[in-house]
Amino acid sequence: MTRGNLFEQVSSDYALALLKEGNKRFVEGKPLSSTNGDTPKARKELYEKGQAPFAVILGCSDSRVPPELVFDVNVGQLFIVRTAGNVADAIAAGSVEYAVEHLKAKLVVVLGHQKCGAVAAAISGGDFGDNIGAIVKEINPSVEKIRAEGGSESLTCRCEDENAKNTAAKLSKSTILSKYIADGSLKIVCAKYILETGEVSFF
Repeated sequence: MTRGNLFEQVSSDYALALLKEGNKRFVEGKPLSSTNGDTPKARKELYEKGQAPFAVILGCSDSRVPPELVFDVNVGQLFIVRTAGNVADAIAAGSVEYAVEHLKAKLVVVLGHQKCGAVAAAISGGDFGDNIGAIVKEINPSVEKIRAEGGSESLTCRCEDENAKNTAAKLSKSTILSKYIADGSLKIVCAKYILETGEVSFF
């Protein structure tokens, strides 16, 4: 499955299928292109025609998780918002809303990952100052929920997953995004990047 046209709109289900196919190529070390479509011709087209990303990725700022490479897509095909801990503050949420409302993206993926430093900071606690503290504050409810549930599974792993779910839930309550979810034209899903293998699991 390929998507050569940078400017076509696709359904949320097809967008998800494209991401899964791209990640499979990434894991196998068989990308479609060594340049990810970043050519003089593509740059000229994107300049002249504008952007029409088929999906939005709200991911962590972690340097080990570059969405364009992880999903083997071309320049111009993903609208990417990155915050430490893949949290959705007002600015991040507004960026996602813009991509859906004005660029007509049909899929939003909240992408967490293994060994997230922001989640680890929330688990460890401490005084992080105003700015990093604001990130930790967004993650704390997920940590508190998982701690309250107990269980023998990895606390960090479960908190990473819960944090992604919490971000997705927060986005789904957006006045702008919720109307597209209600009419079936938008899906918000969670995913996790596995550092050892490069695989993305969706949930």
